[in-house]
Amino acid sequence: MCNLLISKKMKKNIFKKLFIKMSKLIGYELIDQNEFYSPTLEKSLDEKLSTKDKSIIIPLGEVKLIKKIKNLSVIFRTNSNIDIWDQNKKRIFEEPKIEYVLRCLLSLTKSINRLKKENSSININLLIIDDNSKSDNLIKIKNVLNENYSKYSIINHKKEEHKEKIFENANDQTFSNLSSLLKCFETAKKENSDLIYFVEDDYLHFENSLADMINTYERVSSQIEKDIIICPCDYPFNYMSHERTNILIGSNQHWRTIQKILCTFMISKNMLEKYWDNLIKTCEKRHDPFEKYINEILLNEIGISPINSLSVHLTNVNSSYGLSPFVDIKKLWDENNTS
Repeated sequence: MCNLLISKKMKKNIFKKLFIKMSKLIGYELIDQNEFYSPTLEKSLDEKLSTKDKSIIIPLGEVKLIKKIKNLSVIFRTNSNIDIWDQNKKRIFEEPKIEYVLRCLLSLTKSINRLKKENSSININLLIIDDNSKSDNLIKIKNVLNENYSKYSIINHKKEEHKEKIFENANDQTFSNLSSLLKCFETAKKENSDLIYFVEDDYLHFENSLADMINTYERVSSQIEKDIIICPCDYPFNYMSHERTNILIGSNQHWRTIQKILCTFMISKNMLEKYWDNLIKTCEKRHDPFEKYINEILLNEIGISPINSLSVHLTNVNSSYGLSPFVDIKKLWDENNTS
């Protein structure tokens, strides 16, 4: 009797192994909810289940990734001389501008390194568009880069190259801001990348920011079969109007559709070329709002931002354009101290 039970158990195990093997071969994933385990993935259900070809969320199932990202360009735009453009207010923590630049750049490099660790096949090109930083500030910027992410390029931008392309500039700071933004767009157009991430120098990133953004981009764009725009920041102004929004599932958290962004956003190279005129118009003069023509893109395309935020815009404490809610900003600030 005992031998008979052992034989039946062995046959059951053999059948189970064959079933798991066949499921893998035909592309199905199995879930053992009793054991809280996936035998095909060989992972517990509380681990990250997604693979390089599929985004898997329990209980929503899998999404085949048809929009895989192979090349990413990160364009970090900085002016370490101006505290807050177009304002007389002080930023939270009230430090010199270079301190924000260094901490935000450090947080960005940490996020790039995390992305590379999780996705070693992705090629990342980090470009710094520097608008006339003082030599000592530029040395500090290079030190942060050399210590944390050595594969970078610095473009020392001269705003004079755009004197024939920017009109009705009210002052030198406005002209400089428009010119450096235009330089970012022009640089991006020359990049051989699937995605471009434009980053201003006052955005502090969580370490998981870029990995979540890329994974979510691949999942959502594959699901709807079209390119999207991703904003890394959960802006307060998104909660101060009656605009309708949809809630989406990303790779690790919820996201919402948005109708407005600022100048830090992730966009596909295809969409950048499709809406090139909008980007150029943004830089021709000071609009009200500044991002008027960028936001026009969102009338036709889907833009999303995370809930909770993956990056914090370090502006004044009362600004609706910064300081995302429910984030331990002081902790994130302290974690990226470069001194």
